[in-house]
Amino acid sequence: MPIKASAKKELRKAKRRHAVNLTRKDAMKASLKSIKKLLLTGQKDKAKELLSAAYQAIDKAAKRGVIKKNAAARKKSRLMKMLNK
Repeated sequence: MPIKASAKKELRKAKRRHAVNLTRKDAMKASLKSIKKLLLTGQKDKAKELLSAAYQAIDKAAKRGVIKKNAAARKKSRLMKMLNK
């Protein structure tokens, strides 16, 4: 456990950031999962409607450092590849 006041404050900040990062990551995963599920059931038009929301979630996660920039690009590329199949 931290002793100094500044270290305690950093621990509180880290916990808040961790919670926000988890929320952002979960939102990204949920949007990807919903699109994949729609594609497996053959509802391509509904999947295309959700594509912009998924891109937004991926970009926000990359912008905040939850995932890396190239990981975001890879996810978007694979998502589009699945849609075009």
